Parts: sequence; structure tokens; C-alpha cells
Amino acid sequence: MINGEFLLEVKDLSTYFFTDEGIVKAVDGVSFKLSSGESLGILGESGCGKSVTALSIMRLVQPPGKIISGEILFKGEDLLKKPEEEMRQIRGNKISMIFQDPMTSLNPVFTIGDQIIEAIILHQGLDKRSAKKKAIEMLELVRIPEAEKRINDYPHQFSGGMRQRVMIAMALSCNPSILIADEPTTALDVTIQAQILELIKLLRKEFQMSTILITHDMGIVAEYCDNVLVMYAGKVVEYADLKTIFKHSAHPYTIGLLESVPRLDVRRERLNAIEGQPPDLVALPNYCYYAERCPYRTKECLEQIPELVEIEKGHLVRCIHGEKIRR
Repeated sequence: MINGEFLLEVKDLSTYFFTDEGIVKAVDGVSFKLSSGESLGILGESGCGKSVTALSIMRLVQPPGKIISGEILFKGEDLLKKPEEEMRQIRGNKISMIFQDPMTSLNPVFTIGDQIIEAIILHQGLDKRSAKKKAIEMLELVRIPEAEKRINDYPHQFSGGMRQRVMIAMALSCNPSILIADEPTTALDVTIQAQILELIKLLRKEFQMSTILITHDMGIVAEYCDNVLVMYAGKVVEYADLKTIFKHSAHPYTIGLLESVPRLDVRRERLNAIEGQPPDLVALPNYCYYAERCPYRTKECLEQIPELVEIEKGHLVRCIHGEKIRR
């Protein structure tokens, strides 16, 4: 918190996509808070609204998508009310984002040095020589060997893991207050994944920054996050600190995710799986979105869309049976 305020407050954020098939409610009434130095994990399966939430914070949602309502307060100021020119000064400077695929984020016709230097000059106001020196320092910081030489290489000359390191160097080059990492280890092998995540963890401490880590991997959340926000079909279904989510989860979806993770201390013939499919976001039911897949479903679940309620201090759950099934 900064002077009693949270670094970032997202309040009742809704982002819809207006398609030929109908309105897709990708993010529907999402709220959360991020303190200075905190690492928040946003967890859920593909299509639940994790990435669209991140893009909404950065104000990078493209048509047919549109932010319909809500507030995104960064240091007490609503980003949704700022002119685009001011948002450009915030993006990459005060709030940075690492995207899933670095190859689509890096321009293939410019050297990685040119791209990092451009960001530093734009946001930090340094001359080209000073910006190049800082770019080399950032590449060294993210453990790229022979940084002074490799700064002149093009994206295709780097491996996937090294390209992701370049993206981290670019994201951190302006000392942001918040780093958003959207599935930063997608398509990387397990060893490289661990290296990238450990690097983000170390740099978070070094730069004293807050992080939002978007993932579908419970193991990543367990290792790198302080608090966890679980999303399903565009809505927040559970929010709590890491220990509560893993030890005392109270939403059937979170419980299902946890039970589908392999464990060395429990012998099973086969892994548990969550049956069924997420609902069609164009034709959402007028009752609990998870009801069709839920083993705890009762008649009441088919009569209403449950509210997000606090069942104990700091533990929010969107389930009418949350207190009863809490582990």
C-alpha cells in the first residue's frame, strides 16, 4: 500500500467483445487489489478472461473488444479516464507487460538492442549512448551472455528462452512499479520455464516491484505468488492468500483444479479430471456458470448466479455452498 492506498485497484471491470455471434462477456465484473511488492497470481483455464483482464489494465483491448465499465486505479488515478497520450507514458514505463510469445512481441527487422534502446529513450529521456549502456546492463541483468555483442543480434538469432529474457529486460528497463507476466513460459521446456520464473522472482525483489502472474499452472502459483485470484467464465470465483487457496479452498472449481494436479505423496491410478466444458460466453446461463460441471450442485445452484462473498477475512468465494464445502 502507498500512503494507505493500494498500488492498483481494479473495480467491477467488464470487457466485452461484440461479435457476429453475439456479445462475449470475456471479463465480467472483476475486482481485485494489488499492494506494493505483492505478487498476485491470476489462475484459470483457457478462455476464462485472464489475459483480457491484463490487456484491459494496459488499455490494449482491440476491436471488437471494448471496456464497458469499471475503474482501474493506479496510485489512486483511474487509467480508464486518461488520454491515450498519457497512457503511452504509463505503458512500459510504470506498468510493463511480458506477453506469451516473445517472437510475436519483438519486431523481426530490428535488432533487440534497437528495440530496448527505443523504449529507454522514449520513457527515460536518455541520449542514445546512455540508453545503449543501460540496455546492455539490462541484458546482463537477465543473464544473457556476451550482452555487449548480442545487443546487435536479431530476435531470430535467440532461442525461445533467451527471447523471453530479452522481453523481461525490455519490460524492466524503465523500472516499472508493476510487471504483468501473461503465461511467460508458454512453449518453453520445463528447465527453461523454471529459469525464467526464478529470474522474475529475483528481479521482483531487486526492483521492489509488484507482479501479476497469469497462468493455468497451480505449481507456478504455489512457488511464485502471495495471493491468488481464480477466474471462471469471465468472473472471479475465488480470491485468497496462497496458503488459504491450497489448504482451505472453498469453490468447487478451485478444488477441482487442485485435485487434478499430480502429487508425489498420494498414490492414484489416474488423475482426477474436471468433467464437461466451460459455458459458451455468448449464451451464459442465468444460474451458476459452473453448475453443469459441479459435483456439489443442488437445486438452488440452478436458480441464481451466486454473489462473490467473504466467508472469512480476505477469503472471497462465489458459491452458495462455499462455507460448507470449504476444505
